[in-house]
Amino acid sequence: MTAETSQTLDRGLRVLKLLADTDHGLTVTELSTRLGVNRTVVYRLLATLEQHALVRRDIGGRARVGLGVLRLGRQVHPLVREAALPALRSLAEDIGATAHLTLVDGTEALAVAVVEPTWTDYHVAYRAGFRHPLDRGAAGRAILAARRGETDSPGYALTHGELEAGASGAAAPLLGVLGIEGSVGVVMLTDTIPERVGPRVMEAAKEVADALR
Repeated sequence: MTAETSQTLDRGLRVLKLLADTDHGLTVTELSTRLGVNRTVVYRLLATLEQHALVRRDIGGRARVGLGVLRLGRQVHPLVREAALPALRSLAEDIGATAHLTLVDGTEALAVAVVEPTWTDYHVAYRAGFRHPLDRGAAGRAILAARRGETDSPGYALTHGELEAGASGAAAPLLGVLGIEGSVGVVMLTDTIPERVGPRVMEAAKEVADALR
């Protein structure tokens, strides 16, 4: 038996998805056409979403995603972090390096979960909340490669000294997780990343992606 659903809520969520998929916003007429409903319905949906700051309209009347969506997105981080921790712990212990989950936050890469190995004499100190440009560091470069569709051979990014002198990083993107751009990686004090690290990071990224689906 099909579960009973709310048509109005469904339409509101569809509006948000349509707006999230465009950089220039949509007019009431465009939304009406894409939703297959009349303009009056769209006006009511937009007015409700605006009250919750989930939608804003510019001077030209085009509707865009509002800042309220960003506030909701920040609340997702703890849930994502919890789902990723088992794979990160396993990765950190296996490699003997600090493991991290990094997500896109605006134009930056944001470390939302960090796990340090328990058995090493020393390792790189890396904290949750650390930010850096997407085009620097293995975590950000892996995300950008996924955006460009460059996920084949080798499927991971390697960097050295881009964020911290003497530290190297390896990271692989999260693939197939709707609404989330991110990567899983490790950072270690070494000039050369051991050969097995890249494939192991890819394995961990897949484990995290599976946990988030």
